[in-house]
Amino acid sequence: MAKSKKFETNAIRTQVPRSPMREHSVPLYMTSSFVFDDAEQARALFADEIPGNIYTRFSNPNNTEFIEKMCLLEGAEDGIATASGMSAVFTSFASLLKSGDHLLVSRSVFGSTHQILTMILPKWGITHTYADIDKPETWEALIQKNTKMIFVETPSNPALDLIDLEWLGTLAKKHGILLNVDNCFCTPYLQQPVSFGADIVIHSGTKFLDGQGRAIGGIIVGRKDLIKEVRFFARHSGPSLSPFNAWILSKSLETLSVRMERHCENAMKLALHLEQHAEIQKVKYPFLASHPQHHLAKKQMKLGGGIVTFVVKGGVDRGRKFLNSLEMVSHTANLGDSRSIATHPASTTHSKLSETERAAVGILPGLIRISVGLEHIDDITADIEQALENSK
Repeated sequence: MAKSKKFETNAIRTQVPRSPMREHSVPLYMTSSFVFDDAEQARALFADEIPGNIYTRFSNPNNTEFIEKMCLLEGAEDGIATASGMSAVFTSFASLLKSGDHLLVSRSVFGSTHQILTMILPKWGITHTYADIDKPETWEALIQKNTKMIFVETPSNPALDLIDLEWLGTLAKKHGILLNVDNCFCTPYLQQPVSFGADIVIHSGTKFLDGQGRAIGGIIVGRKDLIKEVRFFARHSGPSLSPFNAWILSKSLETLSVRMERHCENAMKLALHLEQHAEIQKVKYPFLASHPQHHLAKKQMKLGGGIVTFVVKGGVDRGRKFLNSLEMVSHTANLGDSRSIATHPASTTHSKLSETERAAVGILPGLIRISVGLEHIDDITADIEQALENSK
């Protein structure tokens, strides 16, 4: 069928060609390799003269379907699936940067991304400079002659700070720099960085794309010429997504829009409720009027997302007591699940940062990150209420 312009239809109806079995839902292609018709076809496939599958480390129908859907949903030309979100982050760096290159990075990035930037890339002579997401006027002066890429998360994890993607896309184009955006928190349903000038967009499929805490996976989409370089690197270094996880992620995209609508609806209600709570020092959510970048969120995001952060009075000790007092909300190292999840970033996901580094990106000792799930909002709110009461 012709590709629809409607997001939901593309997410549901994009499928690889049916097999002779005429299945309605795409099957799992659990095979390590694919058979050639003859020696000439094998030669042509390896020479990239014709399309087709050779080996699942290179491509697989399940991976292809997931990639095609994500390219349509993000408005990107091409893509490649990876074994995890962090393999997508690393591969987007390692395939497009070389020794002597420089990265300009928003200071608010995930803890493991910080480790790649500070502990791994320097081994190969790739340097970086952090820029403050709340001081965009300082960014252009931080661009160096060897700056090859700008990398940002927006909203950031876990501070929920935003940067103007349209402005950033213009800045990157002005200086001939690649713009690489981690769109994990929004998913393409809420935000499409390519439309604002991003060259590369990455996701942890493990989060909202899967939506049920079942599969590890990642994806990189973007300009066709760039993905060609990314694909070469990934094909030979091997961070390939398994067919089973690709199948799960592709099926999960069929419900992405309805899930994100509920995540956002619940998150907004929870944020509004917590703003009135006497035991909470501060609440942050992009679509709250109190968010310092509320108008920017409304400009580039369809809804406010499924993450709410708040600072409990009492610092680290109170934060840990709060987590220990939760009865329904899960305490686990993930987000974007159908089940609500609470995390204390200062002692877990961002514990490798120094106290000064955490403070610089808004991670206060008492900060709690809630990935708001799909349970009834009254039950989510009630559990957080009782945990706040019992952690005094």
